Amino acid sequence: MTSAVGAQGSGARLPRTSTAPLPSPMPAPDLRVGMDASSTILLVEDDDGDALLVEEMLRDGDLTVRLNRARSLADALGMLERTTGTRTPCVLLDLHLPDAQGLDVVHQVLATAPDAAVVVLTGLAEEGVGLSAVAAGAQDYLMKGSLDPMVLARSIRYAVQRRQIEQAAVALEASRMQARENARLERGLLPSPLLEGGSVKVYSRYEPSRASGLLSGDFFDVVEKADGTVHAVIGDVSGHGPDEAALGVCLRVAWRSFTLAGVTGTTVCRLMQRVLVAERTGTEIFATVTTVELPPGLTKAKVVRAGHPPLMLRQNAEVRMAETTVGPALGMLPDGAFDWHEDMLDLPPVGALALFTDGLFEGRISTDGRRLGEEGLLALASACADRGAEEFVSAVMSETRALSADHGGHGDDVALLYLEWSRQK
Repeated sequence: MTSAVGAQGSGARLPRTSTAPLPSPMPAPDLRVGMDASSTILLVEDDDGDALLVEEMLRDGDLTVRLNRARSLADALGMLERTTGTRTPCVLLDLHLPDAQGLDVVHQVLATAPDAAVVVLTGLAEEGVGLSAVAAGAQDYLMKGSLDPMVLARSIRYAVQRRQIEQAAVALEASRMQARENARLERGLLPSPLLEGGSVKVYSRYEPSRASGLLSGDFFDVVEKADGTVHAVIGDVSGHGPDEAALGVCLRVAWRSFTLAGVTGTTVCRLMQRVLVAERTGTEIFATVTTVELPPGLTKAKVVRAGHPPLMLRQNAEVRMAETTVGPALGMLPDGAFDWHEDMLDLPPVGALALFTDGLFEGRISTDGRRLGEEGLLALASACADRGAEEFVSAVMSETRALSADHGGHGDDVALLYLEWSRQK
């Protein structure tokens, strides 16, 4: 994915690009693909004379393949099941077998070997049956009485290639559907902040895991209330995939709704936990969350942490970890078993808070499996602290990625939300 980087002033929208991977273009057909000396053609034919004819045609043609023969549908299905992992790109199939007749033969072969190209062998008076077999999923049909080596070889090659093109088209459409679904999930996970004034600028980045290739439940949001208080949230649902991403969307929307309705502080965490418990697909699923309130005047920030990493506080060219009281993640304990705490954090006149998910510091950076960790992240951020806000955010994201690139990459999504202010005197 091309990462999204943006600055948020008064009412501006953060530019974003889709986190969904774009489907690769379909490769140009290569008739040599799928047919070589290691390939095996299965001939399903009970008539010894017809089988001998096909064998001779293959020997006289220009295909270099191995030929197996089955005399019944049961034998053919057993051979296809036993050859899992070996190459059987084509099945030459007679429709009149001792134990099965007609199109049911085609259906059962394709059900057992869905990747194989089926070429039906028919009699001279059965052209209509051959056409019906193609409609049922076969790639081609040949009339036994008009076979010659070149026709047979060409039909097998073209049948295999058509089957591969069909499978590539199906995979491409599945990739497109995944990209569209990821784009929909991203719009829910990464909304446009609702800011009315210019007291706080927002920069954000989000990158999906390179290991899973899927969106997970990282989410963030920023809204400004009518009194000028800027509210921010960042969260991370455990696990990877569309279910976790959907739950992340649900929690983000719930947080925005509660905040706009005037609910703040620890009450938001209690309500978000109720939403998570109601919507999650298993009791093992939890979410870590940090909420921040920046009131007018920007002298102190109210912070609530539910199992989430600390914040980074930037002042001039210095960066430090801002440790605040942390409670359990949402969903870890039943309702009423614990209450979260609100901490007040002193803010410098000019500075910034960086909220991030744990994917930012959990990448492996050495062959022995050592992770970057919070101390490593702080050292990296401190080295970038002389840069402007947008460059700082970009550098922190890109350099943490680079450190783990040679050691398996990041195994988790990464979200970074950067809130910058300059307090007016």
